[in-house]
Amino acid sequence: MSRSARGTRATHQELPPALRDAVDDFADHLSRVRNRSAHTVRAYVTDVVSLLDHAVRMGCVELGELDLTVLRSWLARQRTTGAARTSLARRAASARAFSAWAHRAGLLPADVGAALASPRAHRELPSVLRADQAAALVEAPSRQPTTTDDTTTAAVTAGGAGTGHAATAGATVDGATTAEAASGPVAEAVLLRDRVLLELLYATGVRVSEACGLDVGDVDHGRRVIRVFGKGGRERSVPYGVPAQRALDEWLLRGRPVLVGAHSGSALLLGARGGRLNPTTARTVVGGYAEAAGLPRTSPHGLRHSAATHLLEGGADLRAVQELLGHSSLASTQIYTHVSVERLRAAYRQAHPRA
Repeated sequence: MSRSARGTRATHQELPPALRDAVDDFADHLSRVRNRSAHTVRAYVTDVVSLLDHAVRMGCVELGELDLTVLRSWLARQRTTGAARTSLARRAASARAFSAWAHRAGLLPADVGAALASPRAHRELPSVLRADQAAALVEAPSRQPTTTDDTTTAAVTAGGAGTGHAATAGATVDGATTAEAASGPVAEAVLLRDRVLLELLYATGVRVSEACGLDVGDVDHGRRVIRVFGKGGRERSVPYGVPAQRALDEWLLRGRPVLVGAHSGSALLLGARGGRLNPTTARTVVGGYAEAAGLPRTSPHGLRHSAATHLLEGGADLRAVQELLGHSSLASTQIYTHVSVERLRAAYRQAHPRA
C-alpha cells in the first residue's frame, strides 16, 4: 500500500464515527450506484477524507455543520501547499459530488458545494506521434528476433524496459522470468501479443484498461469491431482496420494458445504466465518498443492521443471521434482539434517563406 493510501486510511479512522460512516456510504454509492471504477472511488474518497479532516480541525463535529466557508478554506489550504490547478479542480469536483450526495441522502440541509468554484484547469496539448512514427511503433514487434539464444534482445520481447540490451537473467517480467519469456514458443507468443496490443491501441484509440479488459467474445471478426466497456461501464463498439485483424488472427491462432492457462478465462490478451494482461505491463511494453525504436517517449495514452489526432487530420467528424473514444463530453474531444491546428501552424512556420 502506498504512503498516501496508508495516510488516508489512518485519517479516515481518526474521523468522528458519523463522518467516517458518511465517507463509507459515499464510497459505496460511487461503486454500486454510479458504477465508478475502483481507481475513481479511491481518488474521491481520498479527497473527501482530506476535506472532512480539515472540517474537524475547523470545529465541525457533525456533517450538518459543513458549509461553503469550510469548503473554500480547504481548497485554499490545498493551494498554499502547492497543489496544481488540475489537482485543485479535481478536489473541488470531489467536494461538490460529496455535498450533492450528502444533501440527497438527508445528511446536509443544503447542497453547500453547489456554489463552490474551482480554478479552471490548464489543459496542455497532448504530445502525439506522427503517422510514420506510429506505424514504426506498431510494427516494431515484427522486427524483433525470436531465437532461443540467451543473448537475444529480451528487454523488448519480454515487455521489459526496451533498452536494446539483453535483459538480466532471472528478473521477473510480465509474471515470468526473462529466460522463460525470451525463449522458444513463449517468445514468439509474447511478440504476437505485443503486436496485437499495439495494433489495437492505435487502430481503435481505446484506453489501456479497456484493451486489457477485452474478452475473446468482444471481437466481432466479421464486422471488424470490438465491444468496449469504458468509464462507468458504458458500452460502445469501436471499429478496427485490416492490419489489426491480421494481428488478431495470428495472435488467436499461434500466440494465445501457447500462453493460455488455468487462469486465462476468456481474456483476449494474456501475460507470459497465462493471466489477463495487466495495464502496467501493457504500459511497459509500449514504452519499451518506443524507446528501442528511437521514438519519442510514448505510452498507451499517447497512442490514443495519436489515433484521435490522425483521425481528425484525415477528415473524421469530431462527433464520430468523440463516440470512438468514449468521451462523455465533446469538450474532451475538442482538444485534439487544437493539436491539429498547432501542427498546421508549425508546418506553416517552417515551410512558408513569409511566415
